[in-house]
Amino acid sequence: MAWAVFALLAALAAAATAILAKIGIEGVPSTLATALRTGVVLVLAWGMVAVSGQWAVLPDVSARSYLFLALSGLATGISWLAYFKALQMAPASRVAPLDKTSLAMTIVLAALVLGETITWPIAVGAGLIVIGALMTLTRSPTAIATKRETAWWVFALIAAVAAAATAILAKIGIEGVPSNLATALRTIVVLIFAWAIVFARREHRALSTVKRRSFVFLGLSGVATGASWLAYYHALELAPASSVAPIDKVSLAFTILMAALILKEHISLRTGFGVALQVGGALLTLWSA
Repeated sequence: MAWAVFALLAALAAAATAILAKIGIEGVPSTLATALRTGVVLVLAWGMVAVSGQWAVLPDVSARSYLFLALSGLATGISWLAYFKALQMAPASRVAPLDKTSLAMTIVLAALVLGETITWPIAVGAGLIVIGALMTLTRSPTAIATKRETAWWVFALIAAVAAAATAILAKIGIEGVPSNLATALRTIVVLIFAWAIVFARREHRALSTVKRRSFVFLGLSGVATGASWLAYYHALELAPASSVAPIDKVSLAFTILMAALILKEHISLRTGFGVALQVGGALLTLWSA
């Protein structure tokens, strides 16, 4: 059951990522914010590779693994850019639930692409997590405009689709590759992708206007992301993607709690019930493993 511990650690770190990013992204273009925090993730990831000595196996990594880890990194970049854009437009307690519907997509793709067997507890548990996520999507009473109210969930949904693709591509690419090294390799792709868009959109000009507070919180968000990735990919080494993904998605419960305590976001009774369903679903998949 060691994989479950790492999956839960990944979930906790992912929740911290969302809250820290929500604070740090204020007044910062979403693409630039993504690029800045990815740089922190890259340093952390390669630091772990150096400490563990996993860099020595680089010559043994197959071309197939490089390809799928790169595709996973590209999918991650798309997911992050969409997620940060959604965070600029809506509270974290609203964006996170829709993003976590990537679980259902991950479960289906794991069966179709990886040939993993989906047991009824995993299917029911995943269903509860998705239902719980959808229940938290209450309409914000402080929406600025109808267009803004609608647009954020489009970006959150794109983030969810890309996140599901990330998990499957990473599961393929990580075969025979140490988890820390796999994380470091795919982070290179995310960083290149993010900064390419920053320069294409000329957002690098806004660097001089970014407040020190934003730099600090985006940096902390990057550290939390790196910790989440390292734990998540180690869990993927130990268990099927269809088992790891549901436990990792319980990060929504942590996100909602942190949003209420730290960001002072209003959490309705319906949202609380939805989070309870997600936790129950995660426990059901854990029991079936």
